[in-house]
Amino acid sequence: MFTQQGSPMRLTDYTDYALRLLMHLGGHPGKLITVREIAGIHGISRNHLTKIAHQLGALGVLRTLRGRAGGIQLARPPEQIMLGSVIRMTEPDFQMVDCFSAAPSNCLLAGRCVLKGLLAEATAAFLERLDRVPLSALLGIGPGPAPEGVHLLSFCRTLTP
Repeated sequence: MFTQQGSPMRLTDYTDYALRLLMHLGGHPGKLITVREIAGIHGISRNHLTKIAHQLGALGVLRTLRGRAGGIQLARPPEQIMLGSVIRMTEPDFQMVDCFSAAPSNCLLAGRCVLKGLLAEATAAFLERLDRVPLSALLGIGPGPAPEGVHLLSFCRTLTP
């Protein structure tokens, strides 16, 4: 019987939540919004989202203001935040197959397998495509139409008053 181990290439929940956070903030330009508010709206653990906001703040993507009137907001305009960069900041790796890992592999084809190179090339193309998509494209703001294949997420602007 064939059993599949591992999971398909996909973004971690951490990256998913980071993108949701950025889309939410991009839909409310200039407004300070609390992590608690965003966590409640999106059904995400506040503690988990706090870690993400902290990392994105340390990397210069978010501006954070602590205290009673505090909150978070984008540190740069949405057209300057590229999805590929965000994913590289939040994803530890894209191990599509075990042999991508630095750990020793027990694959019998290691060292002579062409698949590893093809998958590495496909992963690079995936990220390269997202390097050309700014956060603003997902929000329907900025000059011109959304890039081909990008579907607008206008709900991000309507979730909160």
